[in-house]
Amino acid sequence: MLLELIVENYAVVEQARIRFQAGLNVLTGETGSGKSIVVDSFGLLLGARASSEMIRSGESRARVSGIFGLPSRDQISSLLEEAGIEIDSEEELIVEREITANGKSRAFVANRPVTTAFLRRLAPALGDIHGQNEQQQLFASAAQRDILDEYARAGDLRLKVRDAFRVWNELGEQLESLHQNEQEKLRLLDLWTFQRKEIEAVQPKPGEDSELESERKILQNTTRLQESSAAAFALLYESPESATTQLRHATKRIDDLVRIDESLSSTSASLKQAIVLVDDAAFAIRDYMSGLEGDPNRLEDVEARLAALDKLKRKYGQTIEEVIRFAEDVSRRIDEVENANEHRAKLESERTKAAAKYQTLAGELSAVRRSAGTRLGKQVGEELKSLAMGGTRFEVSMEEGAWTATGVDDVSFLVSPNRGEELKALERIASGGELSRLALALKTAIGSDNNGNGAHTLVFDEVDAGVGGAAAAAVGKRLKALSHHNQVICVTHLAQIAGYADHHYAVAKRERKGRVTTDISELPREERAREIGRMLSGEQITPEALRQAEQLMQAGRAS
Repeated sequence: MLLELIVENYAVVEQARIRFQAGLNVLTGETGSGKSIVVDSFGLLLGARASSEMIRSGESRARVSGIFGLPSRDQISSLLEEAGIEIDSEEELIVEREITANGKSRAFVANRPVTTAFLRRLAPALGDIHGQNEQQQLFASAAQRDILDEYARAGDLRLKVRDAFRVWNELGEQLESLHQNEQEKLRLLDLWTFQRKEIEAVQPKPGEDSELESERKILQNTTRLQESSAAAFALLYESPESATTQLRHATKRIDDLVRIDESLSSTSASLKQAIVLVDDAAFAIRDYMSGLEGDPNRLEDVEARLAALDKLKRKYGQTIEEVIRFAEDVSRRIDEVENANEHRAKLESERTKAAAKYQTLAGELSAVRRSAGTRLGKQVGEELKSLAMGGTRFEVSMEEGAWTATGVDDVSFLVSPNRGEELKALERIASGGELSRLALALKTAIGSDNNGNGAHTLVFDEVDAGVGGAAAAAVGKRLKALSHHNQVICVTHLAQIAGYADHHYAVAKRERKGRVTTDISELPREERAREIGRMLSGEQITPEALRQAEQLMQAGRAS
């Protein structure tokens, strides 16, 4: 449930802080006052596309924040864990979106940066927006199939179908590649064979070149290394004036002092430890020096080996690891050409199995859809009765189509607005009001199993478009009923719907310091009546309009 929405420098809004409640929240105001800004802001939190044009004129950035109540974390706990997000509160989640003047946006969940793709994945657990754009999207067969799958709760099965289709399709692409350009591959076979033999003749090993470079450097500087190590050994240990000798003399003197003054005992111990360390270093240098031996033959071998490796790197990759991968790739290609028939048979066998698996899963998905389609048709029909469309028939039609990642079903919503008329495709409905009510019926059917936990937010942007009279009252009643188990936020122009609100917010433009901004405020009862009266009678609010507003509010409270 959306508890609070904070909007800063977005469109004409300078700053707005709106606290939403459970039940039916209604936003009203004059045309152009900025009512849809609330819907658009909420959409940003759900991962909608951002644009620098959304920033209030003269400002460098816009920011939208939402505080969501989480009575149940089951829906989002796995997503949050996957993103490494820990929330401080067990009951609230903060989601933020910031847009900068260069058009870029940043998103945060619980103060942790996330991608907009993650917001879109999180969105179904936080809320759902339905507006006029979504009504137009209902015309698409793909959108209708998605609605049916959402109603059927077929998400997991659909993912299995998608994965099975991907495997089957990729195997088909591999077979196609195997069939194509066979003559070209035969021409390349000699080249690939030569390249493999050239690399195999050298037998490069990972990291070998780096080791040889180090060895070459030592072999080229053997005399210098011997001289320096001999000098260091003499200075540390061997010469009469060596560090070890000097330390031993100093230690003997300090031991004499300690016999008189024990305060220097720790200094004596430190010097003795230093003697041990210097001796260890000297012996290590001596051992290193004994291992140094000039070997011109070995240097020639190293130079030759490095030259062979460099030749391979010039031709087949910048590193030895890339050369080895090139050889593996060439070997695979040679194997494919030389054993093409075996590869083809293996791929065909695998694709047959993949096709069988896809058909099984797609068949299961089709069965789930058919069962859900029957239920959805009946439930939407019942919902339409409560929306003053009792004579309307609604059915879900399914026909078998091509194999796709979403199954084999072409889904169509068929509607007959009046008794006796034939069922027609949804896009052939002429009335926008009928389409709005049908969209509301579908939304109600899909969200009907929310189990009364009040955790889901449904936003309706002018779902009353093209609706009036008794139909408007019916829409208001249905929104009210839907709000018993969901938080509903509705932007409306109709007094009949506003009367059913549990919480009523007025959106109005104000001028401050020579600039226009939009204010959004929750109305107390008295001001609610005046706002509804304005919606009924216009700017001149009549006593009759106020009385009618009171009647609408009373009817809303009784629902």
